[in-house]
Amino acid sequence: MSGKSVRNVKLWSPVVRWEERPNGEFLVRREDRLGPYPGKINERLVHWAKTRPDRVWMADREGTGEWRKVTYGQALDWVRRIGQFLLDLGLSAENPLVILSENSIDHALMALGAQHVGIPSAAIAPAYATISSDFGKLGEIAAQITPGLVFADDAAVFQKAVDTAFGADMPFAAIRNLPDGRPNTHLFDDILRTEPTGAVDAAFDAVGPDTVAKFLFTSGTTGSPKAVIQTQRMLCSNQEMVADCYAYFREEPPVLVDWSPWNHTASGNKCFNLVIYHGGTYYIDRGKPTPKLIGQTIANLREISPTWYFNVPAGYEMLVQEMREDDKLRQSFFKDLKMMMYAGAGMAQHTWDALIELAEMTVGGYVPLGTGLGSTETAPFSLFCTDPQEKPGNIGIPAQGVTMKLVPFQDKYELRLKGPNITPGYWRNEKLTAAAFDEEGFYRIGDAVKFAVPGDPRKGFYFDGRTAENFKLQTGTWVAVGVLRAQIVNQFGGLIRDAVITGENQAELGALAVPFMPALRELVPGGSGLSDEEVVAHPTVKAAIAAKLAEHQRQASGSATRIMRIMLMTAPLRFEKGEVTDKGSINQRAVLAHRSDLVEALYEDGPDVIRVGKELAA
Repeated sequence: MSGKSVRNVKLWSPVVRWEERPNGEFLVRREDRLGPYPGKINERLVHWAKTRPDRVWMADREGTGEWRKVTYGQALDWVRRIGQFLLDLGLSAENPLVILSENSIDHALMALGAQHVGIPSAAIAPAYATISSDFGKLGEIAAQITPGLVFADDAAVFQKAVDTAFGADMPFAAIRNLPDGRPNTHLFDDILRTEPTGAVDAAFDAVGPDTVAKFLFTSGTTGSPKAVIQTQRMLCSNQEMVADCYAYFREEPPVLVDWSPWNHTASGNKCFNLVIYHGGTYYIDRGKPTPKLIGQTIANLREISPTWYFNVPAGYEMLVQEMREDDKLRQSFFKDLKMMMYAGAGMAQHTWDALIELAEMTVGGYVPLGTGLGSTETAPFSLFCTDPQEKPGNIGIPAQGVTMKLVPFQDKYELRLKGPNITPGYWRNEKLTAAAFDEEGFYRIGDAVKFAVPGDPRKGFYFDGRTAENFKLQTGTWVAVGVLRAQIVNQFGGLIRDAVITGENQAELGALAVPFMPALRELVPGGSGLSDEEVVAHPTVKAAIAAKLAEHQRQASGSATRIMRIMLMTAPLRFEKGEVTDKGSINQRAVLAHRSDLVEALYEDGPDVIRVGKELAA
């Protein structure tokens, strides 16, 4: 970044090579090769338990109470006990462990105990059990992986879901509130009393790179969640890629303060394992980037200074607002911070600029801020950008060991990936697995990209939409949905959190927007006492949205980038219908499918529709 000092952080020094094929395809890879990596993640847990047994591995708390801390030495002891219990119960890849719990130390121990002895686990979003009424998605998951044990934190909360979806005779373990009279129940404290035998060590020795470590479920627009196989090779090679990128981890064990759910690859694989790989410390943040729960995150960050930090853009937006008013939070957050990463959605320019400004104000230099690209099927780390940028969006270059294949698609490139971090496929679904790979064995990730600098992969790439989300207007013009969503969020200056783009086979584009209610309430006198519906219907709010829409239209280059009408959604997006993940990422296709009435109303110019600039459509 021109004119700005950069905090001294040791990161990678990549050498990128590429070739252009006669058919217009590009192959992009690193000349510097991926270094050696262990055959299983728990090798690193064993290493730190032997060399740094008293170092804190993980800490957890609710509210502002004392942290419950577990050292590496304690963790390995309990992991071996859990492994013995699971072996005694007869679990295997064919009958794995299901974890139906929020992030917690006990959740982490159960997952590591399973993979220590070669038993896969599957962390399932608790919302499938607490929001759904029929537990249909849970039942579909049960049918796919046929578990041998379900673990939950509170049995009283999850018993109905477990009995309905998995069966009343399913072995059930919990931390508290085990039901009286139900067979096959196990208290977590009793599990930890299991004495490990030589069977644990024999099972650990048998675990290798191709052993299935876990299943992670994707949430598609339609159909059942799909079980993506995660092997030890995927997880370990991915962590060596991460270690190359964030090179300072090798000299300074990372400290994380992280809220994102472990049933997603971003935190469940990358964040969770990078701490173990480098002997760092993981502080579980029980907050979330929502008005009700952000206070817990703020309390944690005022006390614990991370050295690497991950959040979604909406979370950073909330932190920026708080740090402008809370010097102690700002000082604590930036004190030891070497890298910030965002993912899950496009970051607005004003959020990007504010983070840079606050870092410079606090530590006198730019703290590296970047993003990358990956998926559940890629473990997830595949591309990342560490070079200072003037604006958000550059997803960077391939990690060591990853080859990018760029296939011409419409006016952009479809991205495909190959490397040791790529899944072998979907559990018990040969058809879906075959469709996921091309004739050269590259994984079809479903994303489109464009060069940051045409023809020069060394400068990175920009995400250019999901190929399945893009659509055509009546004119036959293609609309790049992902790019437009990020653009409109940025242009609306914090008034909306995200948007679903409409207009397939229509004459013009529209948007169903997710409002950022705290910002909208500030526009209305007495807004704190009004309902969401009253706030979004207020003339002042409508005028502000209309003004932003008009400015967006003036900046648009054509009909495929110009939104002509917008509606603010007040009904929450529904997790159980696949409209949103518990990380906050929106599924464009699912929202359009389930809210077709809103799409119809949007094009009928009803009272909730904000419509300006009609003359620009010509």
